[in-house]
Amino acid sequence: MSEVLRLVDVSFVRGEHTILAPLTWKVAAGQRWLVLGANGSGKTTLLRIAAMYEHPSTGDVRVLGERLGYTDVRVLRRRIGYMSPSLAAQLRPELRCLDIVMTAKYAALEPWWHRYSEADEARARACLEQMGVGALADRPMATTSSGEQQRVLLARTLMNEPAVLLLDEPSARLDLGGREQLVQALAELTTDPSAPPLILVTHHLDEVPPGMTHVLMLHEGLVVASGPIGKALTSASLSNCFGMPLTLERRDDGRFNAWSPRAGAAVPDPK
Repeated sequence: MSEVLRLVDVSFVRGEHTILAPLTWKVAAGQRWLVLGANGSGKTTLLRIAAMYEHPSTGDVRVLGERLGYTDVRVLRRRIGYMSPSLAAQLRPELRCLDIVMTAKYAALEPWWHRYSEADEARARACLEQMGVGALADRPMATTSSGEQQRVLLARTLMNEPAVLLLDEPSARLDLGGREQLVQALAELTTDPSAPPLILVTHHLDEVPPGMTHVLMLHEGLVVASGPIGKALTSASLSNCFGMPLTLERRDDGRFNAWSPRAGAAVPDPK
């Protein structure tokens, strides 16, 4: 399988604080990766580097065959479907949901910076329909619920028929109902063989959709486990990832549950 993402000896240091220790990570076509870890483990920084919104302190980053530092990231980002709370916060809530989606064509934040055709509008409406929010196309984003907004943002990642999807905690701020609706929408992507490779960042196992194939687990910037999800994601690796004893269960529907049977018990230091 061809590589869509290749990070070699990548680290990220801010001041005297190491957010990511040197790591090597490769994502191939057809794979769906879960990036798992507690708050502050380096997950979001890793995804921002993969989306070419952040430069690492050391290492080599290649996305879709292009090398960071040697390519026009403004153009390359149009081939990447990227969703994150920080990016969402930059989009004006007064914009129509349709415009929110269409701006992804040029990796822009405002619709007036570029011209859009009828075909662009039709594509944006189709993406909204795919995520089950087609009826919201002409409504301002601010008038929709948190769950609807997340599905609009997910539709935005599909606008350019991207070569890779990078999703940073897409269910943040959602209640139980909104989260389950989003998980169902994600499951359509993770179980569709024709969908692009996908990377999902989260710290909640119960929001992981079926169809994920691999996992990368971080603890304080260090990789504690990586590989096929059936082998790498275990009660032991999950305990090391979150620094407390945890029991992992995979349900018949492909979803996960996790809980601590002995809160406060010691866990081996993953370092």
